[in-house]
Amino acid sequence: MKGAIIFIIVFLIFLGITLAYAELPLGNTISDAINIDPNVEWSGLRVRTLASAIFNGIIYGVIAWLIYTIVEKARK
Repeated sequence: MKGAIIFIIVFLIFLGITLAYAELPLGNTISDAINIDPNVEWSGLRVRTLASAIFNGIIYGVIAWLIYTIVEKARK
């Protein structure tokens, strides 16, 4: 259960960071790779920035969750 909380917290942090700084790596690279048009907007946000933010939140959230899980297993 704590692992899910870690994932959600890291997801929200990186979602916010990427919305503020759209060029954060990995999500930006994935958005480019799937050819998201950088000029399309939805509710005042660029779709490319929103997609990058979601990708970054998921990727970095999973990494943080894996690190947390490995550390917890090592403690036992």
